[in-house]
Amino acid sequence: MKIRGLMMDPDTNMPIVILKDSTSAHVLPIWVGIYEANAIALEIEKVSTPRPMTHDLIKTLLQGLDAGVRKVVVNEMKDDTFFAIIWVEKDGELISVDSRPSDALALALRLDCPIYVDDSVLRTARKAATSSDKASTNSELKRYLESLGDEDLGRYKM
Repeated sequence: MKIRGLMMDPDTNMPIVILKDSTSAHVLPIWVGIYEANAIALEIEKVSTPRPMTHDLIKTLLQGLDAGVRKVVVNEMKDDTFFAIIWVEKDGELISVDSRPSDALALALRLDCPIYVDDSVLRTARKAATSSDKASTNSELKRYLESLGDEDLGRYKM
């Protein structure tokens, strides 16, 4: 998956990170907090800050410890909440670190590592979208997100 951009949910006024599978039409919107969206937006827009932000600090710590992030995986969706794992590699050993997806994505951007979403999460998210009371709104949102081009995503600033 790739981060296609950030936008604001017109109903809740909460930021949404848009993940899109580069080999298919799968789109996964993940609602995140304002501060988490800001951390992602800063890296997408390559804005440097006068002092290191939390994800920059984690990146520096990992590099100083000669460890790297192999990948991040959005691995579960439970009660409309997404979960992620950051796979850290140190001396050939893989260590899984529980994470919020927003933190995992912010770190993945900074370390240029792959982002994955388990198929079960995509299925659960689709099922939740179609079974909710807002099914028509979610369906419209999904169609809208899938139709966005690169030039459209640039218009949604945080």
